[in-house]
Amino acid sequence: MSSQDIPEENLPAEQRGTHAPKPADDKNPFADPGLPPHEHRIQDIDERAAKRSERTVALLFTVSMLATIGFIASFVAIPHDKSIYVFPLGHINAMNLALGLTLGVALFAIGAGAVHWARTLMSDEEVADERHPIEASPEIRAKVHADFKQGAKESVIGRRKLIRNTMLGALTLVPLSGVVLLRDLGPLPGTKLRHTLWSKGKLLVNMNTNEPMRPSDIAVGSLTFAKPEGLDEHDHGFQNEIAKAALMLIRLEPEAIKDKRELEWSHEGIVAYSKICTHVGCPISLYEQQTHHALCPCHQSTFDLADGARVIFGPAGHALPQLRIGVNDEGYLEALSDFDEPVGPAFWERG
Repeated sequence: MSSQDIPEENLPAEQRGTHAPKPADDKNPFADPGLPPHEHRIQDIDERAAKRSERTVALLFTVSMLATIGFIASFVAIPHDKSIYVFPLGHINAMNLALGLTLGVALFAIGAGAVHWARTLMSDEEVADERHPIEASPEIRAKVHADFKQGAKESVIGRRKLIRNTMLGALTLVPLSGVVLLRDLGPLPGTKLRHTLWSKGKLLVNMNTNEPMRPSDIAVGSLTFAKPEGLDEHDHGFQNEIAKAALMLIRLEPEAIKDKRELEWSHEGIVAYSKICTHVGCPISLYEQQTHHALCPCHQSTFDLADGARVIFGPAGHALPQLRIGVNDEGYLEALSDFDEPVGPAFWERG
């Protein structure tokens, strides 16, 4: 329906004029063609059509609210390990599918409702605003306030209470999706990051053979990896525990050890250090026999294992923690305590 088909008295008063063209002059060499005649929508002249648009927007906001409730219900009710078959995707996690669909619908419905509201009920008249100096003069501030009031009036949010209320409901419920997801982060770690499975009397078990180790099993210049006694790779929490307790053993000539405490905590030149790099937690696996340097393959942090495992190159922030070891009555290597400091990278409580 064009503006020529609409009686003048039915048009909104603020929409009856158009931006008039301006001819070229010395200051503005390009002529301003002005704005074409404004084409009014059916909602501008027919209140029944406006009501239909209002109900459509309200329906979309209501769908968003229901989808958000479905998101929360899916997170609470669906087991995290349940899978379902969906053609053509195959077997996928049921919770992930439900969360993705419900959150997607919730966000889409809010966006679709806002777009439909703007296109059918808010004013769509093009307005030319003359350029002005960048400083905010009193006149400009007054104009901004007036424009804001005019925009609020044209949004019809005061008249269309159904839209306003359902929009506020949808926008209030959607953030709850993020709040509920915080529950999946689990409990705070407490002191778990400061302690490992190592303790006084725990035997050092070879990672390859799963057998307790004697000093004679470790040759000078060799690198051997160990784990605490009782930790089995089939245990449910094996990966979490080995990520803190993984140990590397290097046998040096006692006279080659420069650090006094390192020598005291070793046994016949066998030193035990955490295998976890203090940069971002990568496992250290490269050792250079002549220099006694251990290299992290991820970012090339290098540690001097003959001098307290201090950092001599790379981004690591501090030395590798050392485990104090000895030999029990049966001749097996054992831990004499846990690490005296947290292993791996720094964290928020440690700095």
